This record gives sequence, C-alpha cells and structure tokens, in this order.
Amino acid sequence: MKAISLLEPGVVSISDVAEPQIGSEDVLLDVQYVGLCGSDLNAYRASFALVSYPLILGHEISALIAAVGERVPDSVRVGERVTIVPYTHCGVCPACRAGRPNCCQFNQTLGVQRDGALRHRLGTHYTKVYGSKTLSLVELALVEPMSVGYHAANRGQVCEMDTVLVIGCGTIGIGAVAASARKGATVIAADVDDGKLALARSFGAQHTVHSARQDALREVFRLTGGEGVSVAIEAVGLPHTYRLAVDAACYAGRVVYIGYAKETVSFDTTDFVRKELDIRGSRNALRVFPGVIKMMEQGEYPFTELITRVYPFEGAPQALQDWDASPTAYTKILIDLTG
Repeated sequence: MKAISLLEPGVVSISDVAEPQIGSEDVLLDVQYVGLCGSDLNAYRASFALVSYPLILGHEISALIAAVGERVPDSVRVGERVTIVPYTHCGVCPACRAGRPNCCQFNQTLGVQRDGALRHRLGTHYTKVYGSKTLSLVELALVEPMSVGYHAANRGQVCEMDTVLVIGCGTIGIGAVAASARKGATVIAADVDDGKLALARSFGAQHTVHSARQDALREVFRLTGGEGVSVAIEAVGLPHTYRLAVDAACYAGRVVYIGYAKETVSFDTTDFVRKELDIRGSRNALRVFPGVIKMMEQGEYPFTELITRVYPFEGAPQALQDWDASPTAYTKILIDLTG
C-alpha cells in the first residue's frame, strides 16, 4: 500500500507501508480525501515540536467504510461515508479525568504524534467514526478543522451578547467565525488576505479588518465604541497576534488561543490582571463533531469555497512545496485518494 511520508523536513516521498490490520471493534476505511492542515506545513518546515520523522501526514479525513470487526454495532455499515476523530486519549490523566479528553496529556493525533491518513487504507475504533448521508466526501474532509474552530468558540463561551474578534481566517479561524455567528455573536474577522476576509463575511462575520492595511486594534476599538471585544480568538500563532488578542479584549473579557506560537511570546502582563482576563488554550475538539456535521448539513455556509485546490495523491509532495512557497495563497488543500 502506498503512503505519503515526510522523511525529514522538506523531504516528502511516496513509500510502501503495510496494510492495516483491524481488531474486533475496529473499522477498515478506504481513505478518499485528506485535508492538509497548518500542522502539516509546520512539520514540513520543521517548526512543529510535536512531530518526529519519518511521519505519514494527515488527520482531516473523509473515507468509505470497507469492513467492520465482528463486535462493531450494526449501525456502523460498510459503504457509509464518514469522517473520523483523529485524536486518542488515555482515560486516566488529569484532562481525561476532568472530562476533557481532547487535551489528553498523552494524546496521539493522526499525522502528528503517530502516522496519519495519507495512505489508501486506515483502521480505527468504531467510536471514532461519524457518518453523514447528506455531506459529500469532500465536505466530510472539512469536518475536523471546522470542529477545531467550533471548539474554540465553545472555550470562549461565546453567546449572543458577545462581540468576538477572530484573528486569522484560515479554515480553523473560519470555523470559529461560523460557530460564533451561529451562536448569535457579533463577529469581527481579521486577516491579511482579501480573499479570506471575503470568506469570513460569507461565514457570518459582520465586520472585517485587513490587518496589513489597517491598524487592527484601532479598528476593533472603533467598532466596539472603545470597549474592546468580549472574546478574542487567536488562530494564527504569531507573537504579535498573541499580543493583539490580549490588547483587543475588553475588561473581564476572554482570550482563546488556538494557534501554536512559532517562537517565544513576550507580554506586558499588566492587562492580564487589570482586565481580569480569562486566558484559555483550545486544543483539538471536544464532543462537537456531530454538531458540526449537522451545521454543515443545513447548508448555511459555503463550505466547499474553503478549498483552494485539490491535488491528486501523487501530487501531495508538490502540494506541500507549493504551500510552503506561497502560504497565504491557500485556505485549504485537499489530497484526492479516489483515483
């Protein structure tokens, strides 16, 4: 079986790997589409500390169920279109005991801490599988990143009384925009790309800020009558956007960080205390896959417009090279394994 392996930073190869073996509670999947995530690009660039090499990338997945183990419930059927939750949890660490397995201390995400989905077949436990009779295989590959953004809005306890700033309008940031808009909040989206800001508007952002041409903080204060936003969600991972989130939050506001910072971030911590901010990390997604699938099935937003380009399986090395050369030109890349 063929797989896309990241042998070392910047070196991608199509290699032979063993066929998966499934247990009695597992399903065998024929992988159809895999979305490339920012973590894949960072692994390619050697700027993601959680990975080791060699590694098969990929955790944003759509698939067809090819076979099921003998102890898999009858409701999980061969031929069903599905996506999967790509995370693991140990069940005994502090996060798991607190009911938050998405941030399990010993989590092993596909394509990050363990070999991922850029291969033709994959086995997983049946409880990780979520299907849809409505969504296409292309749309199902978008469920995981949209769920990560939705979880961030949940971490920020976004409600209809809030004004929310989402910094960064990649796929995960758009997930946070869509979730916040669905919860009734007023959404301000900030990015450096006109196309991504247009996408943010189509996903429910009432205001957009081009932070390369405008003073983002000044615009936030203008739009909020000088108060700042009640929730700031950072989905970029740069020092200045980390600081912007704190600066833009109002007194008694909430700050949610999704993006992994690529370097050390220095803060003047005065506002942490003076504003009495709630500063929260947001990792992976917690119990939102069914809700996100339902949201996508309702067709409120143009989800497939997030896809910038689809590459064939053999073109995955070129896809990473192209994305590395022009990172702002892409919102979402899919790898097509259906051929």
